[in-house]
Amino acid sequence: MLRGRVKHLLHCISFLSFIFMFLVFAGAINLDDKTKDIVDPWETYGTYGTIILYILRLLTLLTIPQVVCNFAGLIFFNAFPGKVKLKGSPLLAPFICIRVVTRGDFPKLVRDNVTRNMNLCIDVGMENFMIEVVTDKAINLPKHRRVREVVVPSEYQTKTGALFKSRALQYCLEDNVNILTETDWIVHLDEETLLTENSIRGILNFVLDGQHQFGQGLITYANEKIINWMTTLADSFRVADDMGKLRFQFYLFHKPLFSWKGSYVVTQMNAEKKVSFDNGLDGSVAEDCYFAMKAYKEGYTFNFVEGEMWEKSPFTLWDFIQQRKRWIQGILLVVHSKDIPIFNKVFLAISCYSWVTLPLSTSNVFLAAICPIPCPHILDLVCGFIGAVNIYMYIFGVVKSFPIHRFGPLKFCLFIGGALATIAFNIVIENIAVVWGVLGKKHKFYIVNKEVKIPVTV
Repeated sequence: MLRGRVKHLLHCISFLSFIFMFLVFAGAINLDDKTKDIVDPWETYGTYGTIILYILRLLTLLTIPQVVCNFAGLIFFNAFPGKVKLKGSPLLAPFICIRVVTRGDFPKLVRDNVTRNMNLCIDVGMENFMIEVVTDKAINLPKHRRVREVVVPSEYQTKTGALFKSRALQYCLEDNVNILTETDWIVHLDEETLLTENSIRGILNFVLDGQHQFGQGLITYANEKIINWMTTLADSFRVADDMGKLRFQFYLFHKPLFSWKGSYVVTQMNAEKKVSFDNGLDGSVAEDCYFAMKAYKEGYTFNFVEGEMWEKSPFTLWDFIQQRKRWIQGILLVVHSKDIPIFNKVFLAISCYSWVTLPLSTSNVFLAAICPIPCPHILDLVCGFIGAVNIYMYIFGVVKSFPIHRFGPLKFCLFIGGALATIAFNIVIENIAVVWGVLGKKHKFYIVNKEVKIPVTV
């Protein structure tokens, strides 16, 4: 624990120093007495040009809420907590159902991960648990007392016409299918998600505590064999986002102010059934986001679950774009849903529209150099702060994903350089996904391939 606190202190010093140096480099903090040339925008660019330039500059401010939460989460909560310690006996924990939802397109992947996750749970000391695979196509899992395969009938329809993953999740809650009691707990995983010892201990602590009905933890993407270095380094930002914004909203407010993700989700059976996944077409594309906002509306509380789980980043750039496109489309449907009150989704809406306007705010990178405009000093500081935090999150994501003791100092530095180099790539990909997502058909669900194909030598 002491070692983790020292690491966290060094991280905080590095974080604050990086922000200061970035502000100096960007010109928001002037260390000398040189005066800058001031351009009269109204005379240089005209009325309409000036208004457009200032609107584009102000769009950057839409990211303030999530940037502040990421900063606070990374500074005020230990970013290197170390090994999770059990706070009670696993034998006293309530029953836990580890539920994996799949379309059934990758049966070998599912079978291998079920076996691996089950063995790890047993090794950690879990007794009251089962693994339930919910699939559209039969996988024919080996018979085992701790494994249950649920095949969703092709003719099954929910009351509101929910589709995709929502439909499968809702089928599990039907009275003639569900075998869990109201006090049991469910851990939702994607088909490629792997448990770790720390995440199992974190889940046990969460359910033994029992104060909150919903929880979520950290997911990392750079474990074992890395298929696509570009997408994995780009996903280092998501790791920092979990440790920053996600922890901050759950530790401090116990509310999904900015929503959550669909994997490494822990729910109490009774609460999940009352919230339900039967939320129509609008709640079927980003079913995790809609569910979180609905639970928030109904007064349930959330908390962060200690420990991390492992997943893989998309294997191809095409999958990477499709994944982001689906997210932006699904979140837009949630933000525009009349069934979710504005009060519950205000921060989600601000975050979503900061994403939707990304192509416009990205133009500031070029316009600031080509068409400079005078701004209040506080605006320069805020914009510089936003840029510094977002860039540092890539660095921090690499630190969490590629620990120096595992790869050595040389590779570690190369990974940081690689992550920084992917920022431009990530911005381009995100812009493509946003334009495609806004203009394209909304009610579609793209399945990302997560099965590694092993070449066979004859």
